[in-house]
Amino acid sequence: MSEDFNFTGFAQHEQPQNHSRASDSTSSDGYSGSGQDNLLPIANVGRIMKDALPPQAKISKRAKETIQECATEFVGFVTGEASERCRRERRKTINGDDICHAMRSLGLDHYADAMRRYLQRYRESEELAAALNSGSAGGIQIDVRAELSIFRGHNPQDRN
Repeated sequence: MSEDFNFTGFAQHEQPQNHSRASDSTSSDGYSGSGQDNLLPIANVGRIMKDALPPQAKISKRAKETIQECATEFVGFVTGEASERCRRERRKTINGDDICHAMRSLGLDHYADAMRRYLQRYRESEELAAALNSGSAGGIQIDVRAELSIFRGHNPQDRN
């Protein structure tokens, strides 16, 4: 199954199997032994994990570190594939469509479908926000005078 994956663009470094977090030294090839400078923030990873569990559940530090490493690898893997597509098309910016395409090409169709739906909803909300902010360019106009009179303690029906 590994022949289905394209690892081009990823540096191949042999990392020692020692998972000690105490060593932050840099080897002669410039590779940091801990690799923590390129990991997703552990606080964010922990928060996502906590949100998926019952409130009373506890998560060990080692579990957070393991998921942090896996999530970082996953994001790098998908991003690397998207980056390769952009390189082939001579583009410098990766967009959401590139990520969806990368997930599909890596066999992650379920994730690609979910990402495509999210991306569509996000773009629709951005268009709506732009329309609301543009005012006269077809946006929704709201008359707030009636609401303001309520806040002043006046009844909008009483106009003396």
